[in-house]
Amino acid sequence: MPFNCFITPHNSQIGGAMKQFETRFKQVDVLPMVKHYMSSLDLYNLFHKYVPASNSCLAEHAESLCIITANIICDNKPLYKVQEWLAKYADGLTNESVNADKFNDDRLGRSLCALFKADRHSLMTEVSCNAIKLHKLLTDEIHNDSTSVTFIGKYETPDPGAIELKHGHNKDFRPDCKQIVFGLNITADGHVPLSYKAYNGNQDDDTTHIPNWNQLRALIHKEDFIYIADCKLCSNKNLAYIDENNGYFITIIPKNHNESKTFMDYIKTNDVKWEDAFEIRHSRKKAQVNKYRTYEAGKNKKGYRVIWVHSSSKDQDEKNRRRTKIEKAQKAMQELIPKLNAYHLKTQKDISKAVNKICKPVQGLIDVKITKGRKQICKRIPSTRRQAGDPIYENKWSFNYGLEWKINEQAVIDESKTDGLFPLITNNHLLDAGEVLRMYKRQAYLEKRMYTKKSILDVAPVFLKKERRIEAVLLLYFFALMIVSLIERNIRLNMKKQKIEKLPILPQKMNTKKPTWNNIRYFCRDIHLSVILKNKVTIQVDVQGLSVLHKKVCELVEVPSSAYKNLHDRWWLFEGT
Repeated sequence: MPFNCFITPHNSQIGGAMKQFETRFKQVDVLPMVKHYMSSLDLYNLFHKYVPASNSCLAEHAESLCIITANIICDNKPLYKVQEWLAKYADGLTNESVNADKFNDDRLGRSLCALFKADRHSLMTEVSCNAIKLHKLLTDEIHNDSTSVTFIGKYETPDPGAIELKHGHNKDFRPDCKQIVFGLNITADGHVPLSYKAYNGNQDDDTTHIPNWNQLRALIHKEDFIYIADCKLCSNKNLAYIDENNGYFITIIPKNHNESKTFMDYIKTNDVKWEDAFEIRHSRKKAQVNKYRTYEAGKNKKGYRVIWVHSSSKDQDEKNRRRTKIEKAQKAMQELIPKLNAYHLKTQKDISKAVNKICKPVQGLIDVKITKGRKQICKRIPSTRRQAGDPIYENKWSFNYGLEWKINEQAVIDESKTDGLFPLITNNHLLDAGEVLRMYKRQAYLEKRMYTKKSILDVAPVFLKKERRIEAVLLLYFFALMIVSLIERNIRLNMKKQKIEKLPILPQKMNTKKPTWNNIRYFCRDIHLSVILKNKVTIQVDVQGLSVLHKKVCELVEVPSSAYKNLHDRWWLFEGT
């Protein structure tokens, strides 16, 4: 748990005069570190430039927006609790906040509305340019992906000019909820976000790539960077546009494309010459090594390279899934046998329908035969069909159905030849196949950034009713994600430079080789500020809980020691230069 701030009053009498002393303990944790990064990106001055406040405001919009951004990074709270969060740093644990009271949810909400009306694209561009210049980010390889941000609530009245919350393909598996689509671009160098775009909840991903590529080209002032995205990029229009404008792309070919279908059919009856690419240890199964092989399948009709990849890990996973599906289908048919010849399974048509449903996931892999037996029975004719008198009987045939099946071994062998395969397509003819694959595999780091946004920074639920405020706060989430990414990038780079293999900053002083923002935030939770007041006047300020290891972490994240040592009583304020 974080350190709880409190106040200890005590009195002393010297020479007949009563002097009142107070000791206040206030939260510090990672906020000085966050303020340093926000200052290095010039966030306050840029907010002040693009979102100026009127002279009658008690607090500038720039200050409010900086506080919301810092809150997202440090301990994400809804707007109505930001004042309570800020009071831990500003006032300590008091009955009511004094310094933080002007940052209530109404003022913060008005600042978000002002941010929505501002030129947010230019603001984002300037911040990104500052990050590229200050941290010397490499922009030769940029990854793009999108995710959904889910909202609870009806949101029935659209906000004019703002993005629309709509039902769509929800990646949080909540099709019952409305959403927006959040597209993100990151560098391969440290996986730092460069730009983002929010779309309506029903936006198709394949229509976003051309405008997004143009936005990136304008941001980094060049066209020859390598643009990497998922299979939604793989359309003739998208690929041709990038290629014709001197750009490069790498993406995966969907399974339903002709290039994919043709090769899958070809490899079932032919052998190809695979080349070893590289191997990496499995991220979760440490004892398992994933080996990658590549095969150049030549060029397609447009002249783009098609590279087929075989993954040993994917191969094994698909074999295991097939085996599981076959076993599941066999078990289901075994359970179906006692139910035959009764209720809704009396006819061959009904039985065939039930069998097809069971075997659909393993179509062609199991050969099923419905057996048919018959016997003659003597059945009494009802009185409605005969004249009164002695009963009359007639002979009839009764049919009994059964099931027989066997695994089609040849079909299993043929299908197993396609296990572990996926095709990449690129217009870069200088890179070898293995390097193209390495670049595409770095797409997984973008998914981790999406995880950080959703799970660490808690982008949802958003406790806002107006779409304009939602759209504005997403920009602040982007800035927060950029700062978190820069901190993680710097600490890992400096650990590598200083040959530090791991840091004991996890709970119970456990080690980590790749510190995350969540690890750093937990490690710094007990740093606090001791303030001694004499007759309501501050006479001493001291930072406590700052160990040698804390100072080392600050050094690794490139935060000067003065960020913690020179704290004064109102250090938490955001000010411009």
